[in-house]
Amino acid sequence: QVQLVESGGGLVQPGGSLRLSCVRSGSIFAAYTMGWYRQAPGKQRELVATITHGGSTVYADSVKGRFTISRENAKNTYLQMNTLKPEDTAVYYCNAVRPSTAENYWGQGTQVTVAS
Repeated sequence: QVQLVESGGGLVQPGGSLRLSCVRSGSIFAAYTMGWYRQAPGKQRELVATITHGGSTVYADSVKGRFTISRENAKNTYLQMNTLKPEDTAVYYCNAVRPSTAENYWGQGTQVTVAS
């Protein structure tokens, strides 16, 4: 069983930066693809960025060049968000997928609000 705990959300002005963290516990020796997703009010949850066990990354077009996903060891995954825009306001969720078994886990989410 895998548990994911996000932190780092908050209120920031347009143009500002935030760094989200996701700590994974359980099955730390298994290979997981980690990802960040977000859900704004009244909208579907959408992919923000993913990073495989080998370090390959994928980004949504809306965040390319502004957000960077990274991972440090098997436990910690980060999302550095720069040049934030009001449309980035959403609840951000950490996700872990184990490709070999299709196990899929979600964190509880952290609120990011971009407003002046």
